[in-house]
Amino acid sequence: MVWGVALAAYLLAIFHRSSLAVAGLDAAQRFDISAAQLATFTMLQLLVYAGMQIPVGLLVDRFGPRTVMLTGAVVLTLAQTAFALAESYGAALAARVFVGMGDAMTWICLLRLVASWFSGRRVPFLTALSGTLGQLGAIAAAAPMTWALGHLGWTPAYLIAAGVSVVAAVAVALAVHDSPDDRVLRGPRLTFETIRGSLRASWAQPGTRLGFWMHFVAQFSATVMTLLWGFPFLVRGEGLSERHASLLLTLVVVAVMYSGPTIGWLIGRYPWHRSTCVLAIVWSIVVVWTAVLAWPGEAPLWLLILLTQVVGIGGPASMIGFDLARTSNPVERLASANGIINQAGFAASLVLVVAIGLVLDWRTPGSGSDYDASAFRWAMCMQYPLWALGLFQVWRYRRKTRAVVNRAQLTATARGVG
Repeated sequence: MVWGVALAAYLLAIFHRSSLAVAGLDAAQRFDISAAQLATFTMLQLLVYAGMQIPVGLLVDRFGPRTVMLTGAVVLTLAQTAFALAESYGAALAARVFVGMGDAMTWICLLRLVASWFSGRRVPFLTALSGTLGQLGAIAAAAPMTWALGHLGWTPAYLIAAGVSVVAAVAVALAVHDSPDDRVLRGPRLTFETIRGSLRASWAQPGTRLGFWMHFVAQFSATVMTLLWGFPFLVRGEGLSERHASLLLTLVVVAVMYSGPTIGWLIGRYPWHRSTCVLAIVWSIVVVWTAVLAWPGEAPLWLLILLTQVVGIGGPASMIGFDLARTSNPVERLASANGIINQAGFAASLVLVVAIGLVLDWRTPGSGSDYDASAFRWAMCMQYPLWALGLFQVWRYRRKTRAVVNRAQLTATARGVG
């Protein structure tokens, strides 16, 4: 019950995070903004989300996951209400800042609850399953939000979205306990010295750094596609209808859902090969994106479907980084270590969102939101520097981690028997 309620709160956080993905063109018209200004919505949301990860991790270690998750649900409700009523670009930007803030208070809480209520191989499996099922929120932000925006309009669609979080807040308050023995847990008081010591000790572990770069390199392509630029890319860059573009974005989430449990099971059974799994998946993403961008004219539908699948699998692959945190840090600083890792992929996504917007405006100067296929091909190539950096760092810290970790001991620890 505790896991199910916390998972539902995370699902709604993903819904709110992704609710702008199919509304990008509507937002550009509503606020009369350019591509770079449109990207600022997601940029600020991701900036706040990434910047909040370490503070939220520290707060979870101090006040417990129930209190922080409940606060996040309330913030999301108020933020989406403000976004629904916003009539100016500045007011809408302020609302998305708080959407990022509320969103940031959910996932790390869920990770801590899984670690507190389960053990052994079930932890990586349930972590992956949580991330997978949470992506139902992105499905709810694709086709249904497209319908709501088209039939109800901007304000009613986002007000309905805000109202759903009220139910989540009540459920968290009533059902979630921090551990099997305590409804509410409190950790040591936060001081400058304890904060610095916890973060320094977590970052000193090569496994934490390896997890950071795994999350960095595997996640950003899926995040940017589902949050903002995937829908315009498919419509303007590949000539699809809005209905077909929405369906393809849903297929990204489907890929997350079927691959998550499989990856969770694999890394629980073969923890020594976690970095190998990430490297193989990221190289697959690079190859398929290259085929799409190099294709003369519009890419065929089968190739775009394949793109949604490999990009979607990158989401669960990024979560392997959290299992590195679990096997590299004691439980009392687990949330802090997860906070360090969780900011990586969103920081990369933030850079990419801004870079794509800038390139689109550069390739289509003075044309507002009327960017074409050529502009999108240039813009999507901004992924390559991030892939190069991330792949190099994973390879680098994989060697450092393996140099200090005993394989048999790692296997025992990952399975909860040592």
